[in-house]
Amino acid sequence: MANIAAQRIQREFKEVIKSEEAARCAISVEIINDTYTELKGEIAGPPDTPYEGGNFILEIKVPETYPFNPPKVRFATKIWHPNISSVTGAICLDILKDQWAAAMTLRTVLLSLQALLAAAEPDDPQDAVVAKQYKEDPEMFKLTARHWTQAYAGAPKTPSDFDDKIKRLLDMGVEENKAREALSSCSWNLEKATESLFS
Repeated sequence: MANIAAQRIQREFKEVIKSEEAARCAISVEIINDTYTELKGEIAGPPDTPYEGGNFILEIKVPETYPFNPPKVRFATKIWHPNISSVTGAICLDILKDQWAAAMTLRTVLLSLQALLAAAEPDDPQDAVVAKQYKEDPEMFKLTARHWTQAYAGAPKTPSDFDDKIKRLLDMGVEENKAREALSSCSWNLEKATESLFS
């Protein structure tokens, strides 16, 4: 990795560790390899959102050309959000694309992603199915996002009839993640989800 990128990442890494804001907002970053090209980020789900209580892991790959080009970031923790792919974890956020500036840092990225969880942009979606639900049935979106946060991000579990529907599909031989994705995409309509899985 280019020296400038490695030095910059080392400095930013310390900035996140020492930052009071990072502690208050519950964001953190750790190094996966000694070359500073791969990092693991963590952000807590913001309060008063369906993601509250969840802990989301981010995969961060730093290019040779950093800080002149943005890091490649994706959610390793599955999440139900209009701007994040429920399948791949890819993120639609302008600062990770054309709005990146060399003055931005890892801390900026983590805090921006946390802010995105609190304020989705459904008109610029990464996941069209989630965005449609977000706009047309906000209550169903919240319940689904909270369910995913409990299932994947470690938020305290509350029993729901969603669990019964997943179990029904498991009994039909469907793998749990596939069952949850199909039901979520069909707004928890068991008949539609079954049809989409077996058609």
